[in-house]
Amino acid sequence: MRTPSLFDDLVLDAPPTEGIKYAGSKLKLIPQILQLIKKVNAKTVWDGFSGTTRVSQALAKSGYRVISSDIAAWSEVFGACYLLNKKRPEDYQDLIDHLNAIPPVDGWFTEFYGGQPNGGCAIQPDGLKKPWQRHNTRKLDGIRREIEVLNLGRVDKAVALTSLILALDQVDSSLGHFVSYLKDWSPRSYNNLVLRAPDVFVTAQEHEVYRADVFDLAPHISVDLAYFDPPYGSNNDKMPPSRVRYASYYHVWTSVCLHDRQKLFGKARRRADTSDDVATSVFEDFRRDEDGRFAVVSAIERLIKAAKTRWIILSYSSGGRATAVEMNDVLRRNGRLIEIVEIDYRKNVMAGMKWTNEWLRDAEQENHEFLFLVEKDPA
Repeated sequence: MRTPSLFDDLVLDAPPTEGIKYAGSKLKLIPQILQLIKKVNAKTVWDGFSGTTRVSQALAKSGYRVISSDIAAWSEVFGACYLLNKKRPEDYQDLIDHLNAIPPVDGWFTEFYGGQPNGGCAIQPDGLKKPWQRHNTRKLDGIRREIEVLNLGRVDKAVALTSLILALDQVDSSLGHFVSYLKDWSPRSYNNLVLRAPDVFVTAQEHEVYRADVFDLAPHISVDLAYFDPPYGSNNDKMPPSRVRYASYYHVWTSVCLHDRQKLFGKARRRADTSDDVATSVFEDFRRDEDGRFAVVSAIERLIKAAKTRWIILSYSSGGRATAVEMNDVLRRNGRLIEIVEIDYRKNVMAGMKWTNEWLRDAEQENHEFLFLVEKDPA
């Protein structure tokens, strides 16, 4: 019989955060993550796969000192915007107004990602579908050039780019990622691109933001607790591994941030540096290693061992490449499980349980997600 949830007698709440459509978003889990961190009275937290930084934002607003890291350029931009900011939102209004007033131009983004309305059909004369209509990519081209001309500092530039990405996310014609686009233009794609100041905030803590591989950072970061949400990869053997890589899913945001006019390929006009031969991540690897374990499972155990922290919260999805039995073994070998939180997205049910094998049965079902609070074994 399942034990009562540790959250049954608590009112879960979380501060508001801001972000884009994102396949790996942990927005709905933020209250549970915050409650687990509160349980161990941590003060410093490393968000090692920060993505759109929603978890990092919530942690910072909740009073923790946060180290936010990811390998994605756009994640670093979001992190600098929200975590390193020292101004009020209104202090950026002059910059936002200036960028909104920049005239549209035909440029690189319009050439590859802009399409004509065509009576509602997004398929263009070249046979390709596009993620934005030309009236918005022409604004994108003008604004992105101007951001470079202004020669802004790190945080101001991050705020400008975040504002631009948030605005683009509101007028796109996609499925929420950039490996395929809609056949017919979405209603929102007809709207005009308009920037607004991000909902930035100021906290008393001095946060840190890095664009780096989690294994490169691990020896240099010492915190009370680390939150790890690796991508895991898909357990669908029919799905090509490149299709679950976040570098592939969000390649356009990388181009917006870097403005480097990368060589492109394929129908979705992906960046060359997101190709199968280049954009590889051990956490999205679909192969087994020489010990017969999925490579991602070995990587998770290596990360748990490398992290200089007493506590770890690890996210796990039943749709991931790592099997529940393998994950169970990794956790047992490397620490003491304090709490498990389970979320069944199909039933919209959350439950808590103690250290039992009960979760293994549920992990065989689709759309279950787990948060493990682990106390590491002393080194």
